[in-house]
Amino acid sequence: MIHLVDDDPSVREALTLLLATYGREVTSYPDAAHLLANIEKAQPGILILDLRMPTTSGLQLMNKLADLRIGWPKIMITGHGDIEACRRAFKAGVSDFLTKPVDEHVLMEAITACEAMLGEFLAFRENNHLIMLLTAREREVIELVSKGFASKDIAAALEVSVRTVDSHRANIATKFGTSAVAEQTRIWLAAHR
Repeated sequence: MIHLVDDDPSVREALTLLLATYGREVTSYPDAAHLLANIEKAQPGILILDLRMPTTSGLQLMNKLADLRIGWPKIMITGHGDIEACRRAFKAGVSDFLTKPVDEHVLMEAITACEAMLGEFLAFRENNHLIMLLTAREREVIELVSKGFASKDIAAALEVSVRTVDSHRANIATKFGTSAVAEQTRIWLAAHR
């Protein structure tokens, strides 16, 4: 999903049609207010933001999205770019900064890079969600499991019985949806990267 915010209807229409030819689904918004009004129910995706818009600029919108903890990849586009605007955009976390008229191949390269970043973001969010399902003690157990400790060693370290550790490990397997230690370790480490 691509979320396009640009105050120029002809730019929104042209980019929507272009991206559709590449098989991308686009939701377009005429300004920041429309995106922000729909962001809670929006499918996570790539944000393409116009730098200069009336009322709220692309940079101001990025700050509002950061306040809402929306960490989706962002591409800034502008017809009036300068080095300072570019610097501020990258400092605010934009993935790419493109000038209008946007070259379709450059845009698609930027989108492809953002799609990889979005995949990482969604995996990170899912891993964090799984970690939040664990109790404090289960987190202690999975941390030691991820370091290669056996149940007997974990029991000694936490001063509990092996049976208690095995019970925690069963709960972790249920909450993570896998009993494979390697997958549980991957989830734990990915959430703490």
